[in-house]
Amino acid sequence: MLTTRFADGAPNWIDVATPDIAGAASFYGDLLGWRFRSAGPDAGGYGFFQLDGRTVAGGMQTGPGQSPPAWTVYFRSKDAQATAEAAEQAHGSVLRQPTDVMDQGRMAVLADRAGVVFGIWQPGQTEGLDAANEPGALCWVELYTPDIAAAAAFYRKVLGLETSAASFPGKTYTCVNPSGADDAVFGGMVPLADASAEAQAGAGPYWLPYFEVENPDAVADRAQRLGGAVRLPPTTVPGVGRMAQLADPYGARFAVIRSESAQD
Repeated sequence: MLTTRFADGAPNWIDVATPDIAGAASFYGDLLGWRFRSAGPDAGGYGFFQLDGRTVAGGMQTGPGQSPPAWTVYFRSKDAQATAEAAEQAHGSVLRQPTDVMDQGRMAVLADRAGVVFGIWQPGQTEGLDAANEPGALCWVELYTPDIAAAAAFYRKVLGLETSAASFPGKTYTCVNPSGADDAVFGGMVPLADASAEAQAGAGPYWLPYFEVENPDAVADRAQRLGGAVRLPPTTVPGVGRMAQLADPYGARFAVIRSESAQD
């Protein structure tokens, strides 16, 4: 599971790019109880979504022609430059070269072999998010990709990630964990072909973040009332929990789940 005891290769940050940060703040505030706080005049419009005073995500406004509305998952790296070079060697690409973020850390934006965008965060003063795996916070990430084997090889070379198989009725799920920590599974990989037409509509491969909630059905209904969309209606997966895949009013995709571990 995700924790704030971040290991190299595990997600330690997440942010959303949106054409309307005020509108996104209103949406996620009403949906998940978040409050948006600007990082200040020197941050280029970047800010933090907080829950009970703790940072659970970041957000930034984009202009015309910039990146489309989307959530980006960042993975912990002890050396962002080395990780960026490893991504290129593994036939990925560097979309934004490693850059210092004041004294808070060092970040880069990369893409894997299939073109899936993800970030790297090398901690400085900021280790990562303040909360994980609790209501309103990031609890899981899932990669939708056309080639599981190729993705597994890429992320192993670049981030040291390991994969394992979990069996469910009718299918096998590929779990992901940091190197040498098979008890710290934080996400999974799903064949793009297995995504429902509604969930996949208009998207290529991508990382999908999951936020823990107490009532996915109510959250899905509220998302629609707030101008968002339900990409996959609330569904129960035995042994996992009840989940729904959504999009905010600008098209950024995310999911919510009431995991069985949280219920227990």
